[in-house]
Amino acid sequence: MDLRPQHGGTRRYREPRMGMLSVPLALIATVTAVDVLAPPDVHLGPFLAAAPAVTASFAGPRATAFIGAVAVAAQVAVAVARTTVTDLNHTFQIIALVLISAFVTFFAHLREVHEAQLTQLRSVAETAQQVLLRPLRERMGPLRLASVYLAAEAEAQIGGDLYAATRTDDGTRLLIGDVRGKGLEAVGEAAIVLGAFRSAAHRKAGLPELVTYLDGAVAADVDDETRDDAGRPRGEGFTTAAVVDFPDTETILRVVSCGHPPPLLLRDGRAVALQVDHPAPPLGLSGLVPSGFTAQSFPFEPGDVVLLYTDGVIEARNAAGAFYPLKERAAAWPGDGPDGLLRHLCADLLRHSPHGRLGDDAALVAIERLDDV
Repeated sequence: MDLRPQHGGTRRYREPRMGMLSVPLALIATVTAVDVLAPPDVHLGPFLAAAPAVTASFAGPRATAFIGAVAVAAQVAVAVARTTVTDLNHTFQIIALVLISAFVTFFAHLREVHEAQLTQLRSVAETAQQVLLRPLRERMGPLRLASVYLAAEAEAQIGGDLYAATRTDDGTRLLIGDVRGKGLEAVGEAAIVLGAFRSAAHRKAGLPELVTYLDGAVAADVDDETRDDAGRPRGEGFTTAAVVDFPDTETILRVVSCGHPPPLLLRDGRAVALQVDHPAPPLGLSGLVPSGFTAQSFPFEPGDVVLLYTDGVIEARNAAGAFYPLKERAAAWPGDGPDGLLRHLCADLLRHSPHGRLGDDAALVAIERLDDV
């Protein structure tokens, strides 16, 4: 089950309802009435400029221009009621109000154009996310799955965190990873890792062979991108990852960890970190350690749940600077399936983070074994 938050498009400034326009209209009516009744040496006309300015804060250019026109008409009415339109004081007030209304209408137009551009960019980001991070199936063999992606920024729907799952002839393989860096470069590297995994996960007989293939794909991309367009060296790219194999006919799981946080095994109200004895370096850096990749097995019984996550979860800090205690909070899970686990953790993680916002993107995947073999 995919639990990624479904965001709507970026908020556009649409024409408001009359209930919202009643505020600047009431302001115009009040200022006009008081100005007409005020002593001759009191002039409240400048306060009418607030009406189009207030409208521009919540409405588009058409409504702003309308309120500006109403304010100008009100200023003309005040001039006629008090002296004449050709009175020097009222003439300058009318001219100033026309200019101010024109300015705020123009800026409301620019903002609306900007909002339209953000909406389009967000639509592209959401489409790219759906292509890169395809929703995981709820059932894969004897497994039940749930996943969630939490973006650190409200407008950023994609980043360097990644996950994917695929079926093989005798089991299910799952990848979770975190690309070094941020922005479009990280998205591009994430696409390379995901593409390589989806291409080879069902073809490579062993988990070490699959991870070797993934490492080669990342390393090749790093070699191709070592210098930018100006010939300057780039920073080396790499991806921390955990690749897990869940055989259908054995109550075990096999893990190859490439510099990634260890999975958590949830069983009987306890959370145990599955620490790999000989973790490998991140994908793309295996040349630094020529020993290769090895898989380690752990028991995975019916009813067990394994939680995979990226470092955006465990590195989330609260207002006091304390890291999120994932192991303890996962152990407190009431035990209502993978989707319930992720809902529990996401709500708790956002409560832990200042103002309910993460400092880095975060991804979590929960896998439960349903039946015995």
